Amino acid sequence: MMRSDMIKKGIERAPHRALLRACGLKEADFVKPFIAVVNSYIDIVPGHVHLQEYGAKVKEAIRNAGGVPFEFNTIGVDDGIAMGHAGMKYSLPSRELIADSVETMLNAHCFDGMVCIPNCDKIVPGMLMAALRVNIPAVFVSGGAMKAGTLSNGTAVDFISVYEGVGSFKKGLIEQNALQELEEKACPGCGSCAGLFTANSMNILTEALGIALPGNGTRLARSSERGRLLVDAGTLIMKLVQNDLRPRDIITLESIDNAMMLDMAMGGSSNTVLHILAIAHEAGLHYPVQRIDAISRNTPCLCKISPSSAYHIEDLDNAGGTATIMKELSRLGKLNLRAPMVTGVTLADIIRNAQQPDGKVVRTLENSYSKDGGLAILFGNIAPCGSVVKTAGIANDASRKFSGTAKVFDSMEDANTAILDGAVQAGNVVVIRYEGPKGGPGMQEMLAPTANIIGMGLGQSVALITDGRFSGGTRGICIGHVSPEAAAGGPLAALQDGDSIDIDVEQRTLNMRLSEIEIKERLADFHFTSKITTGWLGRYAAFVTSADKGAVLEL
Repeated sequence: MMRSDMIKKGIERAPHRALLRACGLKEADFVKPFIAVVNSYIDIVPGHVHLQEYGAKVKEAIRNAGGVPFEFNTIGVDDGIAMGHAGMKYSLPSRELIADSVETMLNAHCFDGMVCIPNCDKIVPGMLMAALRVNIPAVFVSGGAMKAGTLSNGTAVDFISVYEGVGSFKKGLIEQNALQELEEKACPGCGSCAGLFTANSMNILTEALGIALPGNGTRLARSSERGRLLVDAGTLIMKLVQNDLRPRDIITLESIDNAMMLDMAMGGSSNTVLHILAIAHEAGLHYPVQRIDAISRNTPCLCKISPSSAYHIEDLDNAGGTATIMKELSRLGKLNLRAPMVTGVTLADIIRNAQQPDGKVVRTLENSYSKDGGLAILFGNIAPCGSVVKTAGIANDASRKFSGTAKVFDSMEDANTAILDGAVQAGNVVVIRYEGPKGGPGMQEMLAPTANIIGMGLGQSVALITDGRFSGGTRGICIGHVSPEAAAGGPLAALQDGDSIDIDVEQRTLNMRLSEIEIKERLADFHFTSKITTGWLGRYAAFVTSADKGAVLEL
């Protein structure tokens, strides 16, 4: 019996069939599987403007394979456009709306399986959360990455180059015509932004999780290879429905470990930690941040893509993509090579014939960037429940240990103004608090202040810590996801201007030079009033959990 028989089989379902006939179904369609095509086509997001066309290709493949496709869309926030104003508060919360809306559509209409077409930031994890929650056969095929832009001097640039260019212009390091050229050439066409930012990080991790086809994370938008993935996904979903292979059969503790090892090896966005925790939660799996840090300590960083280097996703694809990184990682003997893939084979089968590392875009174990991973979890009296740093984005080993004096701000906007006005100097630790999941609310990204720090030439002499989060394009000594957040009475709320802060990435510590008694005294009269109490963000603030729990909603 098919799940969709609930709405199409039996005398009692004659009214339902009447409505389905009005949608164009014929008599022969009522014995076929009903497949949801979950698209995220949106005109204002460059990673998604082409997905209407992609949905049509997937639907054609489903019909040819004997299914009946039904397409529906999700919302999506473009983090770059939402950045730097109140719109960014809606970015992370949109993940929950996407998961809830996809769950609603799948269960209200009793679909037998689904093909998900995400691409950017919160849309990928939102759809993954829904897939695990409803647990019907599913395959993911993203919209593909954007090509890097090229300046007149031949330099490869991307979206983050523009943000850093703003800081450079404010500092007087570049002229306005140079900034104008960056603006015009950084984003040459559709696709998820060309570096290893959150969107591409998550699309690559879908391969390691086993829920997407090989090449999903690195094939460029509009490429012929991406076109073949679309057709293959539409064909494959019919086999998954026939074999009743479901997301929770594929996404397990072992496959999440594989994904995190890949993440550490490639130095992906720090947002992946937040999303992996939420994905594990929806899968019913206990996956604490300590497990992530244990993986980081034992996984070398083999790959650095923009913003951590001049390489872009197209370079990684040409170097063999995800399979090449994982093939080299397999030499450690820690990957679960028998992890099942949505294609019906194992990880060992996927990587067997992968390219060897070129030694440049993808390094060998013997020539790794570092012995540990590109992300790390730091603990200490500022972050008793953990915090996240993208070590792959730290320029050199000397910067992995930093001490400085606190410059405390209660909002991202205030911090950014101070940075651009020159109020932040070498030796400062910029502290941005009350920007966590509850405090923001929404845990907005800190791309503007971090990019401006880099653009103003302070990337190695100023650190930044926050209970908010960072764009995948962030680089420098930047520590986010500080938990508990300040709004929950976490120690971050006790910090004052001039306090001394010590960061030691090697030792995984983040501490202020205050005793436990001093911290308690400063927090004795703590009280937080939410900035927003109405609408969706008001409801979100009331139910959201901390970053170390994935910022999922709990009743």
